[in-house]
Amino acid sequence: MLNKPKWLTALAFLVYVFLYVPIIILVAYSFDESRLAVRWTGFTLKWYEQLFSDQVLGAALLNSLIVAVVASLVAGVMGTLAAVGLSRYKFAGKQMYQALIILPIIVPEIAMAVSALSLFVAMGVGLSLATIIVSHIVFCVAYVSLTVMGRMQGIDPKLEEAAQDLGSSPVMAFIKVTLPLLMPGIVAGCLMAFVLSLDDFIITQFTAGVGSTTLPLRIYSLVKFGVSPEINALSTIMIVVTAGLTFVAEAIRRRRVVQTGS
Repeated sequence: MLNKPKWLTALAFLVYVFLYVPIIILVAYSFDESRLAVRWTGFTLKWYEQLFSDQVLGAALLNSLIVAVVASLVAGVMGTLAAVGLSRYKFAGKQMYQALIILPIIVPEIAMAVSALSLFVAMGVGLSLATIIVSHIVFCVAYVSLTVMGRMQGIDPKLEEAAQDLGSSPVMAFIKVTLPLLMPGIVAGCLMAFVLSLDDFIITQFTAGVGSTTLPLRIYSLVKFGVSPEINALSTIMIVVTAGLTFVAEAIRRRRVVQTGS
Protein backbone atom coordinates (compact mmCIF):
# COMPACT_ATOMS: atom_id res chain seq x y z
CA MET A 1 0.00 0.00 0.00
CA LEU A 2 1.45 3.36 -1.09
CA ASN A 3 1.90 6.11 1.48
CA LYS A 4 0.14 9.38 0.79
CA PRO A 5 2.46 12.32 0.02
CA LYS A 6 2.89 14.68 2.95
CA TRP A 7 2.04 17.69 0.82
CA LEU A 8 -1.33 16.14 -0.04
CA THR A 9 -2.12 15.62 3.64
CA ALA A 10 -1.10 19.21 4.40
CA LEU A 11 -3.26 20.51 1.54
CA ALA A 12 -6.26 18.52 2.76
CA PHE A 13 -5.73 19.92 6.27
CA LEU A 14 -5.65 23.49 4.95
CA VAL A 15 -8.85 22.91 2.97
CA TYR A 16 -10.64 21.60 6.08
CA VAL A 17 -9.37 24.56 8.11
CA PHE A 18 -10.60 26.99 5.44
CA LEU A 19 -14.04 25.33 5.36
CA TYR A 20 -14.74 24.64 9.03
CA VAL A 21 -12.89 27.25 11.12
CA PRO A 22 -15.33 30.06 10.10
CA ILE A 23 -18.24 27.79 11.09
CA ILE A 24 -16.65 27.06 14.47
CA ILE A 25 -16.07 30.79 15.05
CA LEU A 26 -19.70 31.56 14.10
CA VAL A 27 -21.02 28.95 16.54
CA ALA A 28 -18.73 30.17 19.31
CA TYR A 29 -19.76 33.83 18.94
CA SER A 30 -23.44 32.85 19.03
CA PHE A 31 -22.83 32.14 22.74
CA ASP A 32 -20.70 35.25 23.33
CA GLU A 33 -22.13 37.86 25.69
CA SER A 34 -20.82 40.78 23.63
CA ARG A 35 -22.84 42.06 20.68
CA LEU A 36 -19.72 43.15 18.80
CA ALA A 37 -18.40 39.57 18.34
CA VAL A 38 -14.81 40.81 18.29
CA ARG A 39 -13.39 39.04 21.33
CA TRP A 40 -14.80 36.51 23.79
CA THR A 41 -16.38 38.19 26.81
CA GLY A 42 -18.42 35.42 28.42
CA PHE A 43 -20.94 32.64 27.84
CA THR A 44 -24.63 33.49 27.42
CA LEU A 45 -27.83 32.16 25.88
CA LYS A 46 -29.58 35.52 25.63
CA TRP A 47 -29.13 35.74 21.85
CA TYR A 48 -31.06 32.49 21.45
CA GLU A 49 -33.76 33.84 23.77
CA GLN A 50 -34.06 37.00 21.66
CA LEU A 51 -34.08 34.89 18.51
CA PHE A 52 -37.03 32.77 19.66
CA SER A 53 -38.95 35.88 20.76
CA ASP A 54 -38.59 37.56 17.33
CA GLN A 55 -42.03 37.12 15.73
CA VAL A 56 -40.97 38.48 12.33
CA LEU A 57 -38.11 36.00 12.13
CA GLY A 58 -40.44 33.24 13.28
CA ALA A 59 -42.88 34.03 10.46
CA ALA A 60 -40.02 33.96 7.94
CA LEU A 61 -38.89 30.59 9.30
CA LEU A 62 -42.42 29.21 8.99
CA ASN A 63 -42.60 30.36 5.36
CA SER A 64 -39.25 28.71 4.62
CA LEU A 65 -40.38 25.44 6.20
CA ILE A 66 -43.65 25.46 4.25
CA VAL A 67 -41.82 26.07 0.97
CA ALA A 68 -39.10 23.49 1.67
CA VAL A 69 -41.48 20.74 2.84
CA VAL A 70 -43.98 21.16 -0.01
CA ALA A 71 -41.28 21.55 -2.67
CA SER A 72 -39.30 18.52 -1.48
CA LEU A 73 -42.40 16.28 -1.23
CA VAL A 74 -43.74 17.22 -4.67
CA ALA A 75 -40.25 16.97 -6.17
CA GLY A 76 -39.83 13.60 -4.48
CA VAL A 77 -42.87 12.17 -6.27
CA MET A 78 -42.14 13.80 -9.62
CA GLY A 79 -38.42 13.09 -9.50
CA THR A 80 -38.93 9.42 -8.58
CA LEU A 81 -41.39 8.83 -11.41
CA ALA A 82 -39.11 10.63 -13.87
CA ALA A 83 -36.09 8.61 -12.73
CA VAL A 84 -37.93 5.30 -13.08
CA GLY A 85 -39.23 6.19 -16.52
CA LEU A 86 -35.85 7.39 -17.81
CA SER A 87 -33.99 4.41 -16.34
CA ARG A 88 -36.34 1.57 -17.30
CA TYR A 89 -38.05 2.51 -20.55
CA LYS A 90 -36.97 3.39 -24.08
CA PHE A 91 -38.95 6.01 -25.98
CA ALA A 92 -38.49 8.73 -28.58
CA GLY A 93 -36.72 11.80 -27.27
CA LYS A 94 -35.33 10.09 -24.17
CA GLN A 95 -31.98 11.87 -24.43
CA MET A 96 -33.75 15.21 -24.69
CA TYR A 97 -35.82 14.51 -21.57
CA GLN A 98 -32.69 13.49 -19.66
CA ALA A 99 -31.04 16.76 -20.65
CA LEU A 100 -34.11 18.74 -19.60
CA ILE A 101 -34.11 17.02 -16.19
CA ILE A 102 -30.57 18.15 -15.35
CA LEU A 103 -30.91 21.57 -17.02
CA PRO A 104 -31.90 23.39 -13.78
CA ILE A 105 -28.60 22.27 -12.25
CA ILE A 106 -26.53 23.50 -15.19
CA VAL A 107 -28.28 26.80 -15.86
CA PRO A 108 -27.07 29.69 -13.64
CA GLU A 109 -29.49 30.32 -10.81
CA ILE A 110 -29.88 33.99 -11.69
CA ALA A 111 -31.05 33.00 -15.19
CA MET A 112 -33.62 30.60 -13.71
CA ALA A 113 -34.83 33.30 -11.35
CA VAL A 114 -35.31 35.85 -14.14
CA SER A 115 -37.05 33.31 -16.38
CA ALA A 116 -39.40 32.26 -13.58
CA LEU A 117 -40.27 35.89 -12.84
CA SER A 118 -40.86 36.58 -16.54
CA LEU A 119 -43.15 33.55 -16.80
CA PHE A 120 -45.26 34.57 -13.81
CA VAL A 121 -45.55 38.15 -15.08
CA ALA A 122 -46.51 36.98 -18.59
CA MET A 123 -49.18 34.67 -17.12
CA GLY A 124 -50.49 37.44 -14.89
CA VAL A 125 -49.81 35.43 -11.74
CA GLY A 126 -49.24 37.47 -8.59
CA LEU A 127 -46.06 36.73 -6.67
CA SER A 128 -46.70 34.87 -3.42
CA LEU A 129 -45.61 31.85 -1.41
CA ALA A 130 -47.10 29.64 -4.14
CA THR A 131 -44.82 31.08 -6.83
CA ILE A 132 -41.81 30.42 -4.63
CA ILE A 133 -42.90 26.81 -4.15
CA VAL A 134 -43.40 26.26 -7.90
CA SER A 135 -39.99 27.76 -8.66
CA HIS A 136 -38.30 25.60 -6.04
CA ILE A 137 -39.96 22.43 -7.32
CA VAL A 138 -38.30 22.98 -10.71
CA PHE A 139 -34.73 22.68 -9.42
CA CYS A 140 -35.58 20.22 -6.63
CA VAL A 141 -36.90 17.71 -9.19
CA ALA A 142 -33.50 17.68 -10.87
CA TYR A 143 -31.64 16.72 -7.70
CA VAL A 144 -34.18 14.06 -6.72
CA SER A 145 -34.17 12.55 -10.22
CA LEU A 146 -30.39 12.27 -10.40
CA THR A 147 -30.20 10.72 -6.93
CA VAL A 148 -32.92 8.16 -7.65
CA MET A 149 -31.48 7.36 -11.08
CA GLY A 150 -28.17 6.55 -9.43
CA ARG A 151 -30.00 4.20 -7.09
CA MET A 152 -31.87 2.61 -10.01
CA GLN A 153 -28.59 1.54 -11.57
CA GLY A 154 -28.01 -0.89 -8.69
CA ILE A 155 -31.45 -2.56 -8.82
CA ASP A 156 -31.92 -5.67 -10.90
CA PRO A 157 -35.11 -5.30 -13.02
CA LYS A 158 -35.53 -9.08 -12.87
CA LEU A 159 -36.72 -8.75 -9.25
CA GLU A 160 -39.79 -6.83 -10.38
CA GLU A 161 -40.32 -9.27 -13.25
CA ALA A 162 -40.19 -12.17 -10.80
CA ALA A 163 -42.89 -10.51 -8.67
CA GLN A 164 -45.11 -10.17 -11.74
CA ASP A 165 -44.53 -13.83 -12.61
CA LEU A 166 -45.77 -14.72 -9.13
CA GLY A 167 -49.07 -12.93 -9.73
CA SER A 168 -48.46 -9.29 -8.81
CA SER A 169 -49.68 -6.54 -11.10
CA PRO A 170 -47.05 -4.14 -12.51
CA VAL A 171 -48.16 -1.44 -10.07
CA MET A 172 -48.06 -3.75 -7.03
CA ALA A 173 -44.71 -5.17 -8.12
CA PHE A 174 -43.31 -1.65 -8.24
CA ILE A 175 -44.77 -0.75 -4.83
CA LYS A 176 -43.77 -3.99 -3.10
CA VAL A 177 -40.36 -4.59 -4.71
CA THR A 178 -38.84 -1.61 -6.48
CA LEU A 179 -40.06 1.22 -4.26
CA PRO A 180 -38.55 -0.18 -1.02
CA LEU A 181 -35.22 -0.64 -2.80
CA LEU A 182 -35.41 2.92 -4.10
CA MET A 183 -36.30 4.40 -0.72
CA PRO A 184 -32.73 5.28 0.36
CA GLY A 185 -32.25 7.26 -2.85
CA ILE A 186 -35.66 8.89 -2.53
CA VAL A 187 -35.03 9.91 1.09
CA ALA A 188 -31.56 11.23 0.24
CA GLY A 189 -32.91 13.18 -2.73
CA CYS A 190 -35.79 14.67 -0.73
CA LEU A 191 -33.47 15.70 2.10
CA MET A 192 -31.10 17.31 -0.39
CA ALA A 193 -34.02 19.12 -1.99
CA PHE A 194 -35.27 20.24 1.44
CA VAL A 195 -31.90 21.73 2.40
CA LEU A 196 -31.41 23.43 -0.99
CA SER A 197 -34.91 24.90 -0.86
CA LEU A 198 -34.52 26.02 2.74
CA ASP A 199 -31.45 28.16 2.07
CA ASP A 200 -32.20 29.33 -1.48
CA PHE A 201 -31.95 33.09 -1.90
CA ILE A 202 -31.66 34.15 -5.55
CA ILE A 203 -34.73 32.40 -6.98
CA THR A 204 -36.72 33.25 -3.86
CA GLN A 205 -35.75 36.91 -4.12
CA PHE A 206 -37.19 37.14 -7.65
CA THR A 207 -40.38 35.14 -7.06
CA ALA A 208 -41.40 36.27 -3.57
CA GLY A 209 -44.34 38.60 -3.11
CA VAL A 210 -45.49 40.84 -0.29
CA GLY A 211 -45.89 38.89 2.94
CA SER A 212 -43.97 35.85 1.65
CA THR A 213 -40.57 36.64 3.12
CA THR A 214 -38.52 33.52 3.77
CA LEU A 215 -35.68 33.03 6.21
CA PRO A 216 -32.81 33.73 3.75
CA LEU A 217 -34.50 36.96 2.65
CA ARG A 218 -34.97 38.02 6.26
CA ILE A 219 -31.35 37.22 7.12
CA TYR A 220 -30.15 39.24 4.14
CA SER A 221 -32.18 42.24 5.23
CA LEU A 222 -30.64 42.01 8.71
CA VAL A 223 -27.06 41.48 7.49
CA LYS A 224 -27.17 44.76 5.55
CA PHE A 225 -27.03 46.52 8.93
CA GLY A 226 -24.25 44.28 10.29
CA VAL A 227 -23.99 40.71 11.54
CA SER A 228 -25.76 40.54 14.89
CA PRO A 229 -25.45 37.73 17.47
CA GLU A 230 -29.05 36.73 16.70
CA ILE A 231 -27.99 35.89 13.14
CA ASN A 232 -25.09 33.85 14.52
CA ALA A 233 -27.53 31.96 16.74
CA LEU A 234 -29.92 31.38 13.84
CA SER A 235 -27.08 30.19 11.61
CA THR A 236 -25.94 27.80 14.33
CA ILE A 237 -29.42 26.28 14.56
CA MET A 238 -29.59 25.88 10.78
CA ILE A 239 -26.17 24.18 10.75
CA VAL A 240 -27.26 21.76 13.47
CA VAL A 241 -30.54 20.97 11.68
CA THR A 242 -28.96 20.41 8.26
CA ALA A 243 -26.14 18.33 9.75
CA GLY A 244 -28.70 16.29 11.68
CA LEU A 245 -30.71 15.65 8.49
CA THR A 246 -27.53 14.56 6.73
CA PHE A 247 -26.66 12.08 9.48
CA VAL A 248 -30.21 10.73 9.48
CA ALA A 249 -30.13 10.23 5.70
CA GLU A 250 -26.77 8.46 5.93
CA ALA A 251 -28.02 6.23 8.76
CA ILE A 252 -31.09 5.27 6.72
CA ARG A 253 -28.92 4.54 3.70
CA ARG A 254 -26.49 2.37 5.67
CA ARG A 255 -29.33 0.45 7.35
CA ARG A 256 -30.99 -0.19 4.01
CA VAL A 257 -27.70 -1.34 2.47
CA VAL A 258 -27.19 -3.79 5.33
CA GLN A 259 -30.76 -5.12 5.00
CA THR A 260 -30.69 -5.50 1.21
CA GLY A 261 -27.01 -6.33 0.82
CA SER A 262 -26.70 -3.96 -2.13
